Amino acid sequence: MTAVDPRTVVVNYVNAVAEGDLPTVLASFADDATWTYPGDLPLSRVWRGRDVIVEDFLGGAGALFAPGSTPEVALTNVIADGEQVVAEWTSKGVTVNGHVYDNRCLGVFTVRDGMIVSVREYTDTQHVERTLFG
Repeated sequence: MTAVDPRTVVVNYVNAVAEGDLPTVLASFADDATWTYPGDLPLSRVWRGRDVIVEDFLGGAGALFAPGSTPEVALTNVIADGEQVVAEWTSKGVTVNGHVYDNRCLGVFTVRDGMIVSVREYTDTQHVERTLFG
């Protein structure tokens, strides 16, 4: 069995998020993965562990959008060098507060043995604060 290259792992992960494919999202992360979210927001911290990342961080962020809706996620760019993959995506939707969320996000992913082991996300946290928490 051949290992999936890091670029493909990240592309598959972001596409799974966009498609709402929870089994693939879960299977993308190592058990002890971390996700670092920037800023001074309720979401800002280092999230530790696959289940915490998927259920609490990603699932919690999804709950900030209007009931019955999910943000539209689209991968716009990917650059890979060894186990490091930089992915850029857009995320758009209507929040529970009725605001339009339209943000560009960038993540620096580390992939080992076909699993995401860490993510450092960069995004417009002022926009996040204004639209999701304002």
